[in-house]
Amino acid sequence: MNKIIKVQDLGLRDYKVVWDFQETLFKETIDIKIKNRRESAGLITPNHFLFVSHPHVYTLGKSGDASNLLLSNTQLQSKGAKFYKINRGGDITYHGPGQVVGYPILDLENFFTDIHKFLRLLEDTIILTLAEYDVKAERSSGETGVWLDVGTPFARKICAMGVRASRWVTMHGFALNVNTDLGYFDNIIPCGIRGKAVTSLNVELGQVSVDEEEVKQKLLRHFLVLFEASVA
Repeated sequence: MNKIIKVQDLGLRDYKVVWDFQETLFKETIDIKIKNRRESAGLITPNHFLFVSHPHVYTLGKSGDASNLLLSNTQLQSKGAKFYKINRGGDITYHGPGQVVGYPILDLENFFTDIHKFLRLLEDTIILTLAEYDVKAERSSGETGVWLDVGTPFARKICAMGVRASRWVTMHGFALNVNTDLGYFDNIIPCGIRGKAVTSLNVELGQVSVDEEEVKQKLLRHFLVLFEASVA
């Protein structure tokens, strides 16, 4: 098993460019697995973790409802935003500057073969990171992602998640609101869930901005511990 992960920080990148890059890494890993099974080649499958932030974009998961986007094409253009239907799970979400996005492209056979455990460990990564800022985050039953004040009228989501997996290889991941312009969420029904708010770390801390590089370092540290992995 290979528990070494290649980490790349792509900075601010167009969503489609990064989606295509993910697909390339995803396919390369699957191709190695197919070759191993056919030829007993014994090749090691790689693991990747991409940090990125995107210009304003809305993405709709394969089981999502397009009516949860509340903008016309003209309105999207006026806001400088794009829209894509994509192949992850989940409904609609927003990505934009000030958001820390993580895309683990892992061969889970290097770690464990349990997609639910994978999602729970991603949530734990976020929860432990936010705890370092004295923000108490938790899961909400039946709702993937990370929330604050679950079970109260003030419940609000701080991190969305959606993944794709094939042959135990993953792609897509999480989007943690750090310094995000929350006004862009007003244009959707986030994750198809009505009546619940969205928040960001800087809002919760009452700060103008939070150091995103520091957040990434904390996220990566917790991720590596939880997955018992190391960096290439």
